[in-house]
Amino acid sequence: MSYQSSVAQDSLAAAQLEMTGNPNALALRRPFDPVAHDLEASFRLTRFADLKGRSCKVPQDVLGKLVESLQQDYSQQEDQFMHVAIPRIGIGLDCSVTPLRHGGLCLVQTTDFFYPLVDDPYMMGKIACANVLSDLYAMGVTECDNMLMLLGVSTKMTEKERDVVIPLIMRGFKDSALEAGTSVTGGQTVINPWCAIGGVATTICQPNEYIVPDNAVMGDVLVLTKPLGTQVAVNAHQWLDQPERWNRIKLVVSEEDVRKAYHRAMDSMSRLNRIAARLMHKYNAHGSTDVTGFGLLGHAQNLASHQKNEVSFVIHNLPVIAKMAAVAKACGNMFQLLQGHASETSGGLLICLPREQAAAYCKDIEKQEGYQAWIIGIVEKGNRTARIIDKPRVIEVPAKD
Repeated sequence: MSYQSSVAQDSLAAAQLEMTGNPNALALRRPFDPVAHDLEASFRLTRFADLKGRSCKVPQDVLGKLVESLQQDYSQQEDQFMHVAIPRIGIGLDCSVTPLRHGGLCLVQTTDFFYPLVDDPYMMGKIACANVLSDLYAMGVTECDNMLMLLGVSTKMTEKERDVVIPLIMRGFKDSALEAGTSVTGGQTVINPWCAIGGVATTICQPNEYIVPDNAVMGDVLVLTKPLGTQVAVNAHQWLDQPERWNRIKLVVSEEDVRKAYHRAMDSMSRLNRIAARLMHKYNAHGSTDVTGFGLLGHAQNLASHQKNEVSFVIHNLPVIAKMAAVAKACGNMFQLLQGHASETSGGLLICLPREQAAAYCKDIEKQEGYQAWIIGIVEKGNRTARIIDKPRVIEVPAKD
């Protein structure tokens, strides 16, 4: 396929999106083929960073110490807002929520960026945008008023690679923003040793448009809206080109299994959590967080620590992309997937829901999105901690054909 026909196909998909309003029209585009863009067949976007995706996160305990001084400053500023009816939410949660000077409104804002973890630049842009927006959705905010894009162009890229790859990343980011009902109005692009992609998402809203994530009660259940295992899937796919690594896992997984898991991971990571956020209001969610760089357990622990009531989260079930639990096990403690420590990128929402509402929530999200959500745990009396039981049930989530 020529470069011109590839561009024409992408343009056709974009035109179909414009005509039909169907974001899935963009899925008609072919996977990225370096040769079709006059690049070397061996070109891999993931080689322009030494760490992938959200595995670049500073460890959670280290981060806590680093932001202590900011937390102190924030606490002092918070005292100044005691007279304001809108609560001020800041460091430690998915978004900052700041009361504005006018009209009982608040500013909800988040930022995020990371390094390439898939080799399709267009999909990398979509994943990055979905990941930024996910923090808004974790707060129950479903509308984004504005987005900025952050780009780091790798110093290791040739001019040809830059001129092919960066516009595709930007197009993917823009298309995901359009799917979310927002637009990209600016940002920053710099030269950097590693390629990086991310952004800033901003919303002005009323207090009833977001859900403060601190109201979990004993008897609630925990729902997860996307499967785990994205980090394992993208690593396994990269190992197809590395015989030494591939030999470690080829006894438990086939090349076809890895390719299917990789495409399932890309599909999952690029999917917006917007419907999941909208349904949080319908089914009276008591709080939520998105599962990203600190893994399922890390984010569950962070959410638990912010609860007003003396509760703890206990996780019994782990929905994992098919065959990725076996791959993780074959790699020893490298990923710690079943211990809840594997990084996820643009993962699902972990939501505290009233027990009587949870099944209906899962049924509704599957009806609207065509994807499952799972009840994975319970909220019980405790000291604001989270844990995974010793032998959790692994739910094999079918990989994409």
